[in-house]
Amino acid sequence: MKIILLIFLSFLWAQDFEYIGINKCKTCHKSEKKGAQFKKWEAGPHAQAFETLKSEESIAIAKKAGLTKSPWEADQCLKCHSTGYGMGGYEVKDAAFWEEKTEKGKPTKAVKRMGGLQTVGCESCHGPGSLYKKKKVMTAVYKGETDAVSVGLWRIDEGTCKQCHNESSPTYKPFDYDKRYNEILHPYPDDME
Repeated sequence: MKIILLIFLSFLWAQDFEYIGINKCKTCHKSEKKGAQFKKWEAGPHAQAFETLKSEESIAIAKKAGLTKSPWEADQCLKCHSTGYGMGGYEVKDAAFWEEKTEKGKPTKAVKRMGGLQTVGCESCHGPGSLYKKKKVMTAVYKGETDAVSVGLWRIDEGTCKQCHNESSPTYKPFDYDKRYNEILHPYPDDME
């Protein structure tokens, strides 16, 4: 059984799931009619997870832990304060990268994508969105015509949250999954298809 599971998981990851960033998710998940998931996320603690790394408190915690880098550049912090760090998602970039512009003076696609991963975004919990980002795919998932995992959409459970909300965090507090899950819940309305 374990061998079959390993083969299946290898097949799934061979599908080249890629992180796409919150701006792509926002396109379909912002309207009140559809549940305003983006607005709920934006008002919650995960939206500011990266910025908290720049606080005086975080800097002090990093120094106490013996980190040689700033918290917003340290692997130990970024694995939980950004999306997909070390797995093809957010990467630490130099200051010049963030200033890159198109000929029209707008941020490049690379800057927009990376900026969309510079926090605990949708894909931190739901998985890399490259294969499930289209409405047609999500509709098939909701109707049961497509298995969510086959398109990179993760099943959320207590283990999903405890990847970060655990004793290895220097700011750990006991984690009540049911309470926290209900605080960030952002479902589609019941009458949605």
